[in-house]
Amino acid sequence: MTKMSNIPHISNWVNGAQATASAERITVLNPATEEPLATVEATTQDSVNDVVEQSRRAFASGTWSRADASERYAVLSKAAGLLRSRIPEFVELETLQTGRPIREMRAQLARVPEWLEYFASLARVHEGRVTPFKGPVINTLTRLPLGVVAQITPWNHPLLIATKKMAAALAAGNVVVVKPSELAPMSVIRMGSLFREAGLPDGTLQIINGHGRDTGRYLCENPHLAKIDLTGGIATYQAIAPVAALNMVPMTAELGGKAPVCLFPSLPVDRAVQAALFASFIASGQTCVTGSRLLVHQDLYDGFLESLVRRVEGLKVGDPQDPSTQIGAVISRASVTRCGEFVERARKSDGGRVLCGGNPTTVDGKGFFFEPTVVETVPGTDLARNEVFGPVIAVIRCASEDDIIRVANNDTAFALGASVWTQDFAQAHRVAGKIESGIVWVNGHHLNDPSSPWGGFGESGVGKENGQEAFESYTKLKSTVINYGIEPTWFDPDIQGARYG
Repeated sequence: MTKMSNIPHISNWVNGAQATASAERITVLNPATEEPLATVEATTQDSVNDVVEQSRRAFASGTWSRADASERYAVLSKAAGLLRSRIPEFVELETLQTGRPIREMRAQLARVPEWLEYFASLARVHEGRVTPFKGPVINTLTRLPLGVVAQITPWNHPLLIATKKMAAALAAGNVVVVKPSELAPMSVIRMGSLFREAGLPDGTLQIINGHGRDTGRYLCENPHLAKIDLTGGIATYQAIAPVAALNMVPMTAELGGKAPVCLFPSLPVDRAVQAALFASFIASGQTCVTGSRLLVHQDLYDGFLESLVRRVEGLKVGDPQDPSTQIGAVISRASVTRCGEFVERARKSDGGRVLCGGNPTTVDGKGFFFEPTVVETVPGTDLARNEVFGPVIAVIRCASEDDIIRVANNDTAFALGASVWTQDFAQAHRVAGKIESGIVWVNGHHLNDPSSPWGGFGESGVGKENGQEAFESYTKLKSTVINYGIEPTWFDPDIQGARYG
């Protein structure tokens, strides 16, 4: 075990510099080895409020909030270039702190700079409008930044999700306070100095660390915020939303999912299995759109199930630093326990049949790992309805197309992502049109782009990341009405036909 005295401390990023370290610290572990990587701040309420107040002053100064669109474009574009040149450095950080296989992190992080480029370009070309206001009146609509915005980001895609949020908010001219997950904060903190090098004014991006139940709550309870953007669980949203409502602070919330993977018999068995593996086991099942419900048409089911189990049993669980590793760690010991509890409930309470996996494991005797697991179950069970956030997948036999649609739509309160896999063109359109989900992929899964709105329905959240919708959610709309011909004669004597509205 590494001595704690040898572990680096990473302070908050405040006003363009690493802040003075405090006595209260949190240890960040490598989930694949259980070794400490660093310590970060457990930021106190007084410190949080001080950061928000400094951020308010930075916004009011106008250095960024009133900067020309061309300046925002230049800074965010430069940040994208800097990030692209340093991808290997960020890949190493992400692999260490999340336990995800390096092959995944190389692929995912290679695209992250695109979010900065997209929102830089959107800031540069976004236009106001002139409405068809009746009479000799010009009505201009312009979008203004909101103010100081809080962003609570998760551990499963630390850099991607933080960058998605920061890019949209900064492009719109806001001052941003980010609270990354205490389980995987290192790559997000590193972005502070990168943005400073790109020319972002000091105090425009603040990054503070701490437990969500403490620091995150202190931040979201601050009455001077202009917006809260959260990626997390429904319990976190339910704790934050009442206070945000009292303070009249709007929220965007991406809260999770239980994505159905709808597999139809026009697919060859091998293709269906490939689809299921990709949808279900990327990031060890730790994504909000993990294909955690395989809804398989009965005409495909038997051959599919046999092949799927064989392939899952052959997946390599191993050291995330090894490029051949296919399944990495889960984030914590608590996650291992949660996966095991889902399997036990499925087996003992719901009559599920564990077809492969189902057990905690280690690599060289260390780490938080869980075997990739497939459980045969039926609609309405705990595993079929609720989010595991781990490599434990429910497979459900469905009698027909209508049965697949019914289970996809009615068996859970989540509705973030879904995928439809078929070689029948008409069926693809028909089923995609009937699936109730914020994102529906046809013959794909996990596909993402900065231009494509991302967000769900029901308990999967409110609002959108990505696209023009995200950019505009970080703005307020101002209507300016310019009268050049209507006289204010309403109360003059003997005036006929005076205009009121």
